[in-house]
Amino acid sequence: MRLFAFLLFVVFLCTADGQSISGVLHDSSETPVPATTVVLQRGRSARSAQTGVNGDFRFDRLTAGDYELRVDVKGFRPARVPFRVGAVELKPFLIRLLLAEVRTELNVEAESGKVSTESSENLNAVTIQREALDNLPSLGQDYIGTMSRFLDPGVVGTGGVTLVVDGVEATKAGVSASAIQEIKINNNPYSAEFSRPGRGRIEIITKAGSEHYHGTVDFVFRDQHLNGRDPFASARPPEQRRIYEGSLLGPVGSGKRTSFLVTGNREESDLQAIVFARNGAGEIRDIVATPGRQTEFSGKITHQFNEKQVVFWQYTYEDRSAENQGVGGFVLREAGAKYGRREDQFIFNHRWIISPKLLSQFRILFGKDSQRTSSLNPAARFVVQDSFTGGGAQTELLRTEAHAAYNWIISYSAGRHTIKTGMNVPDWSRRGLRDRGNQLGTYTFSTLGDYEARRPFSLVRQQGEPRTIFLEKVLGGFVQDEWIARPNLTVSLGLRYDWQNYFHDQNNFSPRVGFAYAPGKSRKTVLRGGVGFFYDRTGPAILWDLLRFDGAHLQRYLVSNPIYPAPQIGKDAPTSVTRLDPAIRIPYTIQFSFGAERQLTKSTTLAVAYIGNRSISQFRSRDANAPLGPAYLLRPDPTLNVFRQVESAGRLASNALEFTLRGRLSRYFSGLTQYNFGHSHNNTGGLAYFPGNSNDWRGEWGRSDFDKRHQLNLLGTFDLARWLKLGMALQMQSGAPYSQTTGRDSNRDGLALDRLDGVGRNTLQGPGYFVLDLRWGKDFAFTSKKEKGPVGTVAIDFFNVLNHVNYPSFVGNLSSSFYGQPVSSLPARRGQVSLRFRF
Repeated sequence: MRLFAFLLFVVFLCTADGQSISGVLHDSSETPVPATTVVLQRGRSARSAQTGVNGDFRFDRLTAGDYELRVDVKGFRPARVPFRVGAVELKPFLIRLLLAEVRTELNVEAESGKVSTESSENLNAVTIQREALDNLPSLGQDYIGTMSRFLDPGVVGTGGVTLVVDGVEATKAGVSASAIQEIKINNNPYSAEFSRPGRGRIEIITKAGSEHYHGTVDFVFRDQHLNGRDPFASARPPEQRRIYEGSLLGPVGSGKRTSFLVTGNREESDLQAIVFARNGAGEIRDIVATPGRQTEFSGKITHQFNEKQVVFWQYTYEDRSAENQGVGGFVLREAGAKYGRREDQFIFNHRWIISPKLLSQFRILFGKDSQRTSSLNPAARFVVQDSFTGGGAQTELLRTEAHAAYNWIISYSAGRHTIKTGMNVPDWSRRGLRDRGNQLGTYTFSTLGDYEARRPFSLVRQQGEPRTIFLEKVLGGFVQDEWIARPNLTVSLGLRYDWQNYFHDQNNFSPRVGFAYAPGKSRKTVLRGGVGFFYDRTGPAILWDLLRFDGAHLQRYLVSNPIYPAPQIGKDAPTSVTRLDPAIRIPYTIQFSFGAERQLTKSTTLAVAYIGNRSISQFRSRDANAPLGPAYLLRPDPTLNVFRQVESAGRLASNALEFTLRGRLSRYFSGLTQYNFGHSHNNTGGLAYFPGNSNDWRGEWGRSDFDKRHQLNLLGTFDLARWLKLGMALQMQSGAPYSQTTGRDSNRDGLALDRLDGVGRNTLQGPGYFVLDLRWGKDFAFTSKKEKGPVGTVAIDFFNVLNHVNYPSFVGNLSSSFYGQPVSSLPARRGQVSLRFRF
């Protein structure tokens, strides 16, 4: 409370009266441009201001009328930004400069409604700036989660979504929610600077420092009184979530050379998991508390040595804990686990304008991470397929990591060419794993009848050396030329190389080409297309499996049709191993697209694009020592148990037609609407995927797990009246497929993935999805002039406001009493109240 009172005191000391405009000046890589003159012109009179260390500028005491911002920097194209001061409040200006012959770009708001031939101006990208983030519904300020609906699972890498923060790959945003300035998805999809296509990565731009004090304090609250009831819960579960978040930025000392940014976030979640299962006594409905706590802090100091060199140092800290992890659905409360994590990171960034045509950007990160997961109940685990899971979690894991990441990019301008080249090392780490899990074993049963008869079809148990330590090395390099071939034609040519250890293919070169052409004199239409190769990365999970399950360290035993309870397994028993196929290689994706973008009105654009993906040599696993058929009681090699062979023999093919309408779509509505019609087929679900029959892959080609023919997403705001401004997020999808299985291990490979003869993978149709989220907010000025004084905001969000029941899937196990039925639902209606104070 004392800290909050102090912040309020600082707020009122640092605010002043008077109408003003402000903004920031960035280069094409979103790096602030300091020590640069910005001229404010009105008629024949002019005023000027110098951009601060973080590229920020400000002009005060503006009267109504027409103005123009001007920026002239040697080696850059002149910037001219006209605007009008009137009754409508002006948003902060964001002016971007590109080197030499490249056009200056202005983004005052996301829905600027302009078409362009720049590679980074594709209009099927999704860009949400700070004001839109404030006005759109976002559960718990999870902006990344809100934007994830625009990702394409088919081009997301094996290691997950690629997160790019201020131009550099990262594992997290590194700042709290109020310090995020902009989020982008599918921006410049064929850029050689990044390893994944545009819809496989999320780009975040954080707030820069300032010569003036600015701050935000947020409080977000929700509990069960605002929620709808889960259809599988016996009652409305008592739950509550509280978020305390804020950021403060400003000058250090005189503010001419040094500034700071401090952010903090504290989340206290007292949520509940819904258990809906069935045992021999009948139906089980339970509500289990899953409390969690999370604390995040970051601090950044930015210093300008001279007009050409700027550096910053940043430290981030995160600590989180959670109880009863894994509980819910079929998993009973007794099978939950406890989770804890601590992560620290230190970042150094250096930006150097070597000459008007040459720019160097260097960044290095050092981090340390520790994660611990432990069972709450020290007992063997029992899994009855699609009925219930009980006993203990059988999870005792300690993961440690000391890592470094490095990025160095050089940008050079020469005539009509802007050339970028650089090297990035997204991960160079020492990783450790201590696995004491499954020592008591996991028993799996096909049916409730088998469970009552104590007749499991498999037992998995581990023993031996629990520790595994290894070095993971991932690096890449690229060169890219942005060539303005003609005033209405831009061509982007790029080449990237990726490498990681433990894999021996050294030829992972990725050529990429993109173009944008504006025919005619009006240039209101842009034809845009491209093609590119994108290589995958494995992530650490498979490397841990290769090293610990090598037959000598951690022994993993799979026993088919065991005695229950099973006796201790002898040390001489055959153990399971995990190995790479000798012919394995890193998978790659070929993406190609062609489309047209049209400026319909001054503030509205339409983009139509065809997008195709072909993924080659995709990862999959199979048991290379599986029995040859149901008639065979023994494995081909009796000295081995399961022989998990990781292969790169899978493939994927997808095609989509996408429509994107953005801008001011009516008098009252501004935003973005995107509709996607497509289909996707593959024969693998990823690294951990096993087929129904490891000796026969013919039935695996089918619809992808994420194949949804129709997808509609809408983000925007309705400005209906002074007190009625609504943010809206609408998501509609057709259902994804799922597989029918027998629920039994007829081929004796220890996995109940068997299907009936002639039945392929993902042949059944799952349910669709519909969710409407709304947000209402109102600002309250603390002074007579809102532009300069502190502002308070009260907002109410409702997620799934219509309380539509969305089932994630149906049970496809023929041996389950739930076959063909849903057994869980996605969240019912949830309400959220938030209070904000900013200056």
